[in-house]
Amino acid sequence: MTQQKYKNIAMEKTVILCVDDEKIILNSIKAQLKANYGNSFLYETAESANEALEIIDEIMMDLTVRLIIISDWLMPGIKGDEFLIKVHNKYPNSLKIMLTGQADTKSIEKTRKEASLYKCIRKPWVQSELFSCIDSGSATN
Repeated sequence: MTQQKYKNIAMEKTVILCVDDEKIILNSIKAQLKANYGNSFLYETAESANEALEIIDEIMMDLTVRLIIISDWLMPGIKGDEFLIKVHNKYPNSLKIMLTGQADTKSIEKTRKEASLYKCIRKPWVQSELFSCIDSGSATN
C-alpha cells in the first residue's frame, strides 16, 4: 500500500479499518459494510495488529480523516485490547469497536477505560447491531 492511494481522498472521508486474523471474517465484514454503506466510507482490512498499525499511520500521515476501527480481540502477537490502547494513545479521536467471541470481561473493561472503547460486539455478530454501532458512534465522534 502506498500513500498515493490516499492522495485524492476528500478530507472529510471516514475510513473503516477491520482487523482480524481470520481472512474469512475480514471479507465478510467488508462485504456487509460495503453492501450497507456503499461509497460512504473507505474500507481497509488487516490480518494483524502490526499490519493495522502500519495502515493507520499511513492513512493519518497526510490526511485528516475520521477513523473507525473494528478489531478482533484474540489475534496472534498483539491482542485486540493492547492494539486499541496503542491506537488510542496515538489517535485518541478514532472510534474503537471490538468484535469478539473470546474476550473476557476484564480485557473489555480495560479497553473501555484505557482506549475509550465505544462498543464490544460479540461474535457471531448481527449486522444490524454492527451498523447501528457505526451509525451512532459516527454521529457522536
